[in-house]
Amino acid sequence: MIMSRSEAPPDDTAVTGDLVGHLLNGLPAEAVLTDPDVTASYAHDMASFCPAGTPAVVVLPRTVEQVQHVMRTATALRVPVVPQGARTGLSGAANACDGCIVLSLTKMDRILEVNPVDRVAVVEPGVVNAALARAVGAHGLYYPPDPSSWETCTIGGNIGTASGGLCCVKYGVTAEYVLGLDVVLADGRLMSTGRRTAKGVAGYDLTRLFVGSEGSLGIVVRAVLALRPKPPGQLVLAAEFASGAAACDAVCRIMAGGHVPSLLELMDRTTVRAVNDLAHMGLPDSTQALLLAAFDTADPAADLAAVGALCEAAGALGVVPAEDAAESELLLQARRLSLPALEAAKGTTMIDDVCVPRSRLGEMLDGVERISRKHRLTIGVVAHAGDGNTHPTVCFDAADPDESRRARESFDEIMALGLELGGTITGEHGVGLLKKEWLAREIGPVGVEMQRAVKQVFDPLGILNPGKLF
Repeated sequence: MIMSRSEAPPDDTAVTGDLVGHLLNGLPAEAVLTDPDVTASYAHDMASFCPAGTPAVVVLPRTVEQVQHVMRTATALRVPVVPQGARTGLSGAANACDGCIVLSLTKMDRILEVNPVDRVAVVEPGVVNAALARAVGAHGLYYPPDPSSWETCTIGGNIGTASGGLCCVKYGVTAEYVLGLDVVLADGRLMSTGRRTAKGVAGYDLTRLFVGSEGSLGIVVRAVLALRPKPPGQLVLAAEFASGAAACDAVCRIMAGGHVPSLLELMDRTTVRAVNDLAHMGLPDSTQALLLAAFDTADPAADLAAVGALCEAAGALGVVPAEDAAESELLLQARRLSLPALEAAKGTTMIDDVCVPRSRLGEMLDGVERISRKHRLTIGVVAHAGDGNTHPTVCFDAADPDESRRARESFDEIMALGLELGGTITGEHGVGLLKKEWLAREIGPVGVEMQRAVKQVFDPLGILNPGKLF
């Protein structure tokens, strides 16, 4: 329900009533939600195996001042605050804890400025990624970060989790496009970081500190984002291989050859077969791995020809270069269907996010296959092969306790494998609740101590997204 200032507080606890009353002193009634059926829908993101608590209230502010009021109230009453975007995350970073204020920033969705000269956009955190891409595209500009959920995920969520996407091999991740931030701190103060200039090195880089902090240090309420000139349309090539090792060899040859594809994606045989089963795309049964490469250069056909030759040298069974945008889109359709196809295999998926050095990508694929056999589970791998970021996707029946247990064990073994190969436990999904223990293993006790010390400076009461990261 939506509370009004004249209504009596809920009968559950005096604490909740006091909290709602304080919030309504600085927020419109429609911005404060307390109906349990409604607030329950804000309890979690899309991650598996992550507990979620029951929020006391959900707040949907529209202004910076309203966010400041929420944080002042939370500080005064010592109430935890869990910031949220569109809840498309895959690590539990947006999951509520019991008795918290869920601070949903989706109503702060204005694009405040697009400047073609400075090549920046200034946006609020609730702006949807795809909406920003379309808005700047009208000015001949390009915002490269493109998470798979780009049609629904928000810029604030992208910043909170330092998200990536298909184009990272050429254009990089979200952190490389965040120039400056306005942040509401835990006590309600407003701080600006960074710049809107092309260069700037004044002081510690607090902007980068907030990118990937998962709402644990402050609430991003405005962002200055770098833009690029809109590139030409890309052409795509598909190469079929008789083994994952051969496909990974092709990836190494492409990168060692100095090529800069705008996309370099790999699908293992499990994923290829799942896509065939779902969409009847006619991919050959002999395909053990499918590599997709794209170029958005001035002469993409020439680049595709060069990469096609490298694929053939690595043992490709077939190389199909697209001749136009329509053919390119058809080739990319298989990659876009990967997750729906794997979901169809068992009904529940757990998507891992382990990044390894490109030179060890083949070992990663082989290791995942061994883990799949060991646990008797279907595990398909799609990878942003150009930057070594793999997404092993564990398919299981959530209603089967034993299968769920094996799924979780296989997930952990995949992360251990990534670390053994010199990689990291997350390339773009973040830590959240799902990988807290693994973050500690990756950065070590001194690293955890230093990160907790930073958290203490910004959030001495520990009210911002407690329990996440470490």
